[in-house]
Amino acid sequence: MGAGTLVFLGAAVLTALYLVMIYNGLVSLKHTVAKAWANIDVLLKQRHDELPKLVETCKQYMKYEQETLERVLRARSAVFNAREQGDVAALGQAETQLRLGLGNLFAVAEAYPDLKTNETFQHLQTRITGLENSIADRREFYNEAVNNNNVRIEQFPDLIIARMFSFQSAELLEFGEEEKKDVNIKELFG
Repeated sequence: MGAGTLVFLGAAVLTALYLVMIYNGLVSLKHTVAKAWANIDVLLKQRHDELPKLVETCKQYMKYEQETLERVLRARSAVFNAREQGDVAALGQAETQLRLGLGNLFAVAEAYPDLKTNETFQHLQTRITGLENSIADRREFYNEAVNNNNVRIEQFPDLIIARMFSFQSAELLEFGEEEKKDVNIKELFG
């Protein structure tokens, strides 16, 4: 074998290894996005299971606040449907409505001293607040994974491998303007 043949074989092996590394990196990113979504899904399911308990506890005290409770239940249903369908855009909108509804529910609860001191309500409020914080953390992780995935499949030379093997971009989990605004504390407690 001549030196030219060895150089050619060496270059071919290095190129093949490089392409395999790109492919494996893209597969890793795809699975990171799926894992991040699964983590959000678990938390949404937990919250979905906890909300009826909170609403039922509130119903016992809040006879005249039916509209607030119904708004939370409608938003809960919308989140569940979007989650089941894997519709990230609809999930973002439904999440915004649910978070607004929960904020209103907790603000209305301030007017019911018996409810505020109820141990079940306090436990559920703490649990749901903890789940909300965890969901926010997971959303950030998910969006970071989606961003990394989307950037990689658009960069050269990765885009060649991404197109050859049909790697797809993922959708960011975004929220409505209502969720991005500062909370008006005076309005909540007024």
